[in-house]
Amino acid sequence: MYTNDLPVYTAFDVDAIGYPGSLHADVPAKLNAMLVSGDLDLSPISAFAWAQNADDLVLLPDLCIGARDEVVSVVLVSPTPPALLGGATIALTSESASGRNLLRVVLERRYGVQPRYVDSDQPLEVAAQGKPALLIGDSAIDALERFPADQVYDLGTLWHEWTQQQTVFAVWAARRDAYERDPEAIRECMHALTDSYTWSRSHMDVVVAAAQQVRPRAPGFYESYYGKLNFTFHSAAQSGLGAFCRELFAIGAISAVPHSLPEAIGVVSR
Repeated sequence: MYTNDLPVYTAFDVDAIGYPGSLHADVPAKLNAMLVSGDLDLSPISAFAWAQNADDLVLLPDLCIGARDEVVSVVLVSPTPPALLGGATIALTSESASGRNLLRVVLERRYGVQPRYVDSDQPLEVAAQGKPALLIGDSAIDALERFPADQVYDLGTLWHEWTQQQTVFAVWAARRDAYERDPEAIRECMHALTDSYTWSRSHMDVVVAAAQQVRPRAPGFYESYYGKLNFTFHSAAQSGLGAFCRELFAIGAISAVPHSLPEAIGVVSR
C-alpha cells in the first residue's frame, strides 16, 4: 500500500463517507492493467498509461496525483549526476509507468543522454550497491533517509526546473464503454471521491495517523509531504499533463499526443 493516495481514500477507510461501488487496492501498474483490460470501470491510472490508451478512456475532472515541484516520492538515486548518465545502466521499478517515463523524458530531453534501462524488482537494493536506480512511493522516501542528499534527485524538481510545469503522475479515468453505458454511476463514484478528498482536507490529522500506521515516519513528515503533493486537477495540472504528453511523444513513448483536458467536464457537476 502506498501512502500518497491516502488523502483521497482515508474517508472511505474510516467510514466517514460511503463509496457507491467496490474499491480495489493495488500497485499503480496493476491498476493500469486492470482498467485497460476492463477489470475495472473507473480507476486512478498513471498519466503515461492514460496517454497510451486515451482513445479507450474518458479523462475525468477534479482529481489527480502530482506536485507543484518537489514530489518526494519519485526519485533517481545515483552517485553520478544525471547529465553524465549516458550509456549507464539504470534500474527501474516496475510499479510506476509515469515515473519510469518521466525519468526517460528528463534524461533524454533535458540532459540529452541515452542510458540503458533495465527492470528490477528490488531497485532499492540496486541503489544500495552504488548503482543508479529509480525509486517510487515509500521506497523513494526511504532513500531520502538512507542515501546522501547529493545522490538523490527528485524527478518533480528536475522536471519543474526545466519546464516550469507541474507534474501529474496519475489521473482518474473511466473506461469509455462503462461511461457510455452508465454515466450516472461514474458520476456518483466521482462525487464520492471528491467528497472524500474534501473531507480529508479538514481532517488531515486522521489522514496523517492513517499514514503513520502504514509506514511510520518522523513527526511532521506527512504534514510536509502532503503539503507538497497536488490532488486537484486544475488548469496548472492540466497544463503540466499536456507538457508531459508532448515530451512523451518526442521520445517516441506514445504514438500521438492526446487532449489533456477532462472529457467529462460535467461528470461531477451538481
